[in-house]
Amino acid sequence: MRTKFIVAFFLTIGAIGFSQKKAISAAKKALKSGNLEVASEALTAAEGQLDAADEKMKAQYYLLKGQVASASSDKSLGKLEEAAMAYSKVVEIENASGSSKYSDQANKGIQTIRQSLVEQAVADQKAGKNKEAADKLYLGYKTKKSDTSYLYFAASNAVNGKDYDTALNYYNELIDLGYKGIEDKYTATNKETGEVDPFDSKELRDFSVKAGTHIKPEVTKTKSRQAEITKNIALIYITQGKDEEAIKAMEAAKKQNPNDPALMQEEANMFYKLGNLAKYQELMEKIVANDPENPNLLYNLGVSASRLGDNEKAKEYYKKALEIKPDYSSAQINIAAIILSGETALNEEMNSLGGSSADYKRFDVLKKQKQDLYREAVPYLEGALESKPDNVEAIRTLMQIFYQLDDPKAEDMKSKLKALEGGN
Repeated sequence: MRTKFIVAFFLTIGAIGFSQKKAISAAKKALKSGNLEVASEALTAAEGQLDAADEKMKAQYYLLKGQVASASSDKSLGKLEEAAMAYSKVVEIENASGSSKYSDQANKGIQTIRQSLVEQAVADQKAGKNKEAADKLYLGYKTKKSDTSYLYFAASNAVNGKDYDTALNYYNELIDLGYKGIEDKYTATNKETGEVDPFDSKELRDFSVKAGTHIKPEVTKTKSRQAEITKNIALIYITQGKDEEAIKAMEAAKKQNPNDPALMQEEANMFYKLGNLAKYQELMEKIVANDPENPNLLYNLGVSASRLGDNEKAKEYYKKALEIKPDYSSAQINIAAIILSGETALNEEMNSLGGSSADYKRFDVLKKQKQDLYREAVPYLEGALESKPDNVEAIRTLMQIFYQLDDPKAEDMKSKLKALEGGN
């Protein structure tokens, strides 16, 4: 009795294998003839017996499944994912079994899908559909997880699409993977133009050098993206009202890169966004101490000092920035604005005066003080116009000042203002 049972069992296995082979063969023929519906039905019939199949048949099944999904008129993300995952299963099965019969076809299928995903994601970005672009790029990452750049760009698009929860998940996955985003950058000097040209790969760069069109081949490393990722995580938390989480994220990043100037700057920016200007000022002063010849840092310190109510300190920072960069128009405008802000108190006192002899004398004193303020502000406004001659507000302010000072330059400013604003 036992012998009969064993024979019957093997006969059943043989029947399953034969039936599955027929189903897969039918799917292959239907796919070749373009009958995707029949091919899909045949694969569905084979799927029920897949557990009993050998590795070779499983790999063939998933290859056909990927090919049918790829050939479908349905080009939705779900269908692309179905095809990509089927192709990936082929490679997984054959890697485990030591075979490679179908892997080349599967890898080509994956590459075609990835290329299509990138093209569609670029189109989505241009159309402002960042969330859709993020979904496609994340699928590109899932098809080849060693290419973490897809995950990075998926996260960036999720941020731009204001899908902050998804972006946060992607960024945290990048951190868990230890992603830095440092890449080799291949360049060579163009012999004809003398310009340094970038190349997409080492092979293309080396070919151009061999062809004689380029010389001085070089390879450099791009900057790490870790500081940017940490910044974006902190900003997401701030947007979500999770200030403590934002600070913790920044602290964790600092432990890994304690001397990274970009990360120090992002920490300062984070406290600025949180409204903690005192902490921002403290951090910025440390950053400036490490890079004292950076006019932008000094300018930012001036802005924060002004917001903290210390206009004298702000002017000091702006003037230091101008020592390094004399044509820094934004610093010049801000200094002029601080100087002219003193006019408010003078006007209030002048308006409060009566008609006594003492009041008239005081009025004349205050009027002179106002004119002195104007004269002090003029060089900064004129300096700003030298680098940005179309600054309408600077021209309008100068025009008003010159009228107050009875300076004939007022008419010149009036003409410039009319020209810029299209007046007669």
